Amino acid sequence: MSTASPPRNDRPAGLTRRIRLRRDRTLLIMTVPTVVLLLVFNYAPLFGVVTAFQFYDPLTGVWNSEWAGFAQFERLFGDSLFWQSLTNTLYLSFVQLILFFPVPIALALLLNTVLSERVRNSIQAIVYLPHFFSWVLTLTIFQQMLGGAGALNHFLRTHDIGTWDIMTNPDTFALLVTSQAVWKEAGWGIIVFLAALAAINTDLYEAAAADGAGRWRRMWHITLPGLRGVIVLMLVLRLGNALSVGFEQFLIQRDAVGHEAADVLDTFSFYYGIATGDYSYGAAAGLFKSVISLLLIWGANKLAHAFGEDGLYRK
Repeated sequence: MSTASPPRNDRPAGLTRRIRLRRDRTLLIMTVPTVVLLLVFNYAPLFGVVTAFQFYDPLTGVWNSEWAGFAQFERLFGDSLFWQSLTNTLYLSFVQLILFFPVPIALALLLNTVLSERVRNSIQAIVYLPHFFSWVLTLTIFQQMLGGAGALNHFLRTHDIGTWDIMTNPDTFALLVTSQAVWKEAGWGIIVFLAALAAINTDLYEAAAADGAGRWRRMWHITLPGLRGVIVLMLVLRLGNALSVGFEQFLIQRDAVGHEAADVLDTFSFYYGIATGDYSYGAAAGLFKSVISLLLIWGANKLAHAFGEDGLYRK
């Protein structure tokens, strides 16, 4: 006759809530600034979502503004400029996903093969440095290099070669903004993937090499599977942020290439909502973008679960 085993208690004996709070108080204090920033800049503004369902008037305030129901969304879906902005956003997001997302992975794999730690750290620092530049400075550098009076066109004119219109050409704008994003942000992604590479057990490489596996076979069977969880996580986050392709980057370059090529959902909300004083219309466009982004990140996370990965959270 078997007796039922008592319920398992994985909590260490004697560690009450008060003791754990006292033990971790330094870590908890360190999280306070982050929590405050999230509350002030991410959660408090959610109250303004109600203006998307109103004819909001700043003089009367949220409580006294006339209720509009879904009138702002009906107007939004009937606006050709909105659909053009949505099309540009999806197209630019797709181009950046295809051309930008693999770059940090490839660079991390290349840096991981560098034997000299000093050389590896130097290259990583140089590549990571543009992450700290503002978009104004980044675009100024590109203008000085690729603009009409930039170094490239100056070289072409000096050698009697026709100039190359890059910074003001709407047909190549998607490639331009993707190259700017790669130059500015690829270094941050390298840090994430290098950390994942450091967690891979080096004994696996030694065992594979002893069995005759070459460099490519070791990368395919050890390195990439070791990175798969991080790659899926970053892809989920990228898809969830797909509709936010960069407000400042497009705002600065909008006049140079025209609104037909540079207007995305964020600039649409600004130019046709905030800048014109039509705050409810801009809020409706912003809420639409947030809902679609939420659906994208939910769908991407479900897809990650289908492939056996954790994604943002486990099942």
